[in-house]
Amino acid sequence: MHTLADPLRHAARHYADNPATICGDIRMTYRELTARCRRLGGALTALGLAPGDRVAILAANSHQYIETYMTVPSAGFAVVPLNTRHAEAELAYALKDSGAKLLLTDRAPGALEALVERVIQIPDGYESLIGEASEIELGEGIDEQSLAGLFYTGGTTGASKGVMLSHRNLIANCHNWTAITQPTSEDIAIVMAPLFHAAGSNSVIASIWSGGTQLVIPAFNPGDILDRIAREGATQTLGVPVMIAALAEEQHANPRDVSSVRTVAHGASPIATEVIRRAIAAFPDAEFIHLYGATELAPIATGLRHEERMQHSDLLRSCGQALPGVAIRIMGDNGEECAPHEVGEIAVQGPNVMQGYWNKPAETAAAIRGDWYFSGDLGYADENGYIFLMDRAKDMIVSGAENVYCTEVEEVLHQHPAVLQAAVFGIPDEKWGEAVHAAIQLRHPVAADELIAFCRDKIAGYKVPKGIDFWDEPLPISGPGKILKRELRKPYWEGRKRQIS
Repeated sequence: MHTLADPLRHAARHYADNPATICGDIRMTYRELTARCRRLGGALTALGLAPGDRVAILAANSHQYIETYMTVPSAGFAVVPLNTRHAEAELAYALKDSGAKLLLTDRAPGALEALVERVIQIPDGYESLIGEASEIELGEGIDEQSLAGLFYTGGTTGASKGVMLSHRNLIANCHNWTAITQPTSEDIAIVMAPLFHAAGSNSVIASIWSGGTQLVIPAFNPGDILDRIAREGATQTLGVPVMIAALAEEQHANPRDVSSVRTVAHGASPIATEVIRRAIAAFPDAEFIHLYGATELAPIATGLRHEERMQHSDLLRSCGQALPGVAIRIMGDNGEECAPHEVGEIAVQGPNVMQGYWNKPAETAAAIRGDWYFSGDLGYADENGYIFLMDRAKDMIVSGAENVYCTEVEEVLHQHPAVLQAAVFGIPDEKWGEAVHAAIQLRHPVAADELIAFCRDKIAGYKVPKGIDFWDEPLPISGPGKILKRELRKPYWEGRKRQIS
C-alpha cells in the first residue's frame, strides 16, 4: 500500500542532496523540499482542517505548487487543482461544488474569496505560513483508498465534473508513467504542462520517486523553454500536441542545442502524423512517446514508445497498447466487444480508474459500468492490441448518414505544408444534416480551394471540408491544451435547440 507520502519519503531517504526543483533562480534539494512539505502539512493542520477537507489551488506552475500538490493529500486532505484558464464563474462552481475550505492562489481572488474560509497568497502568504510552522510526519492516518484530489474536467465537452482520484489511482498511474518513460535520478524534467492537469502533476510524482529534477516552467513560451533546455541540459518533457508542435516550429526556425533531450511524451488529444514527424526532426536524439488517457484514468491508460522508429508505419497513428495492470476493450452499441479494426467506444479497467464524479451519482453510473470506465472516445484495436483513436463520440460528424471522424480529416489537412493547426467539426446543413467544416491556422497563405482539392485527392468526397475558416491567431484551447471545438462550433449552432442534426 502506498500513498503520495511515499515518493517524498523515498526521495528524502535516497536522494536527499539531489536537486529536486529549479524554479527561476530558486534551486532546492530533496532535503529542503521534503522539509518544506512537512512544514506545510503542519501549517494546514494547525489551521484546523479536518481529515478529508478540500484545499484548492489556483496558480501557475511553481515549486510551491508542487509542494502543495504533494503535501495536501499526504497530510490527509484532498487537493483541488483549478484550471487557470477558467472564467470566474467556472472557478466559483468548482469551489462551491467541492466545498473547499482553503484557496491558495498567485492572483487576486476577487469574488472567489467569499467562497472559502481562507485565502493564502502565493508566494508571500505561503512563505510566511510555512516559515512559522512545525513539521509533521506525512502519510499518517491515510490509506490508498483515501481521496487524494478532485480534478475538475469538462473543458472541451460541456459541464464541469469533479473527478475523484484516490491515492491508489495516482500511485498506480505513477508506476505506469515510470514503466513507459523510465525516469532516473539523473534526469531533468521540463515541467511545462500545467500542474492542474493530472498528466502534468502525475509525471512529477514519478520524477520525485525516481529522485529526478523538476525544471519548472511557469508560462509556456517555446523560445524560453528551448533556451532552458540548452542551458540546463534537460532530458525529459511532456506536453500536449499544440505545445510539442510549437516547440518544433521554434526549433526549426531558431535551432538550439537540444541533444540532451532523451524523451518527448505527448498526449491529451490526437496528434497528426505530419506534426509528429516534424517534431521528431526537431528533436532527433529523443525517444517520442504517445500517451492516451483521461482525467478519469489518473490519467494514462496506453502508451506507444519509440514513435521515431515508426515514421513509415501505420503504428505511428496508434496511441499504443494498454499499460501494465490496465485492460482495454472496444465496445459496440450492442454491448458486445468489437472485432479487431471495428470502431467502438474505448472502455478501460484497472487500479487507475477514478472513484467517481463528486456529487454526481448519475454521471458516475453512466461512466463506470461494473468496474469499467466508458470513455466516450471512439477507436479500434488491431490484432496485437494497438489502439487507434478515431474521435470523441460527441465530435463525430454524421453527414448524409455517413460517419465522418474529425481526426481522419485533420490528419490529411496537416499533410499540407501550409497548415500549422487544423480543427474539423460539423455545422448545420439543410441537405446533409451536418457538413464537414474546418478551422485552420496557416504557416503561409494558401487558398481554401487548394486545401479542399488537396483533401479530395486523399479521402472520400463526403469527408472533405465543405468550408474553411482561416485564423490569424492560434485556435482556442482549454487549460490542458485541447482545441475548444465547442467554441468553434458555437457561431454555427447558436440559437438551435439541437447541437447535432
